[in-house]
Amino acid sequence: MQERPIIKTAIPKRRYQAGRHTASLLGEIESGDGRSYRYICAFVAQGQAEPVLYVCAEPTPPAERADGAYRLRVVSEAMTETLDTDDGWGDLDRFAEQALKVGVQMLGLPESGIVRLL
Repeated sequence: MQERPIIKTAIPKRRYQAGRHTASLLGEIESGDGRSYRYICAFVAQGQAEPVLYVCAEPTPPAERADGAYRLRVVSEAMTETLDTDDGWGDLDRFAEQALKVGVQMLGLPESGIVRLL
């Protein structure tokens, strides 16, 4: 993954089990890739150490803020794409709900199988 977030430090906010993946939602992120992150939801396949998918809430650049304060971006082996821009992605609950929906859909996991662990 070329544009994979480089996380120096972060505070775990929530953790979920989604099928055979664990999703960790991180906040208060210090990155080493030059990007600012509000939240990152990282999906790790069972038995693996590295995430296979990241869903990120990033502050929107000032010139693009008319559409919203944060953009929702996904990073995987196959793609890096901004999906949406909205003020709501800065809210932990709204971001968590949407990040889980996106991750489940992209990884082909059963939506009914999401369990909050932390």
